[in-house]
Amino acid sequence: MLAWPAWGAGVRVRDLAMIAGARDNQLVGFGLVVGLAGDGDKDPVYTKQTIANMLQRYGINVPPTTLSAKNVAVVMVTADIPAFAKPGTRLDVQVASMGDAKSLQGGVLLQTPLLGADNRVYAVAQGPLAVGGFTGGQGGAGGATVTKNHPTVATIIGGALVEREIPTQIVRDNSLELLLREPDFTTASRIAQAINNLFTNAAEAVDATSVRVTLPEPWRARPVDFVAQLEAVEVQPDTPARIIINERTGTIVATSRIRIAHCAISHGNITINVSSTLSVSQPNPLGAGTTVVTPSTTTEVTENKAGLVALPELPTVEQVASALNSLGVTPRDIMAIFQALKQAGALQAELIIR
Repeated sequence: MLAWPAWGAGVRVRDLAMIAGARDNQLVGFGLVVGLAGDGDKDPVYTKQTIANMLQRYGINVPPTTLSAKNVAVVMVTADIPAFAKPGTRLDVQVASMGDAKSLQGGVLLQTPLLGADNRVYAVAQGPLAVGGFTGGQGGAGGATVTKNHPTVATIIGGALVEREIPTQIVRDNSLELLLREPDFTTASRIAQAINNLFTNAAEAVDATSVRVTLPEPWRARPVDFVAQLEAVEVQPDTPARIIINERTGTIVATSRIRIAHCAISHGNITINVSSTLSVSQPNPLGAGTTVVTPSTTTEVTENKAGLVALPELPTVEQVASALNSLGVTPRDIMAIFQALKQAGALQAELIIR
């Protein structure tokens, strides 16, 4: 089935673009999960060394070789810190096993600093894990296990506290920049025009990705209010003629601007069925021969009849869908037809195959 968006009203600028500078940042940390009831790491060297380093923080000096890590797992902790996050704000974190732990179910993450790309600590994570899967059974020789989802990956909702704010600046020299999520020259020009209709001569489309907006004099002391007015502006975005084909799932998505020129299509399937049977050949009761097995192979070729169907010019996606559906072909056949139409030059659309 072909699907296409139907743009009724305009789309808000905040849904088409983001403010330059107001971006997320990635954080990562290395920590320990404890309380795994025997499902932890199988005593790797780095796990024991990490446990020994943690114990030293509490004044306990133990040689790493004397430790056991069966209830402990070393993990990598990741999180995204949004722009304008203040100290005390909570973040969701993802926890993934780094060693050979069997499961993180029931574990608790110990206090783990989360570092940015500049190697500075911006948040600290800690808390019980929420695992979306499980592992049951003993395994091994003669045993069986049942695993659902990934028991070595977990999340902690609100498990990190922001300790340092990332400096963010969105207004420079009384202007800000809008970055389109889907670069397009036409959409960028329409956004600038829509903004200029509200704020005279305030916006300029720089390229397919960015639109520079100058704050009018009355709004320079209130940039937050200006951004709120800016993001509420509605624009009719331009939709490219594009067809996305996913051969693994048999999914086809086409935009409303595709069109097909005059052409004729004939599509048929050939089915080859090869069957093999074994027969027994026995000698006569008084004969001196031996019983043997004789294989028998039968090959059958079936070709579906398909005529050459002439298609007129199809300027809309509705007409394209109706014409292809009338041929009675499967989604995978439609994929092959689209590829052939593109090679023939009859398809005026970008064809993307995943």
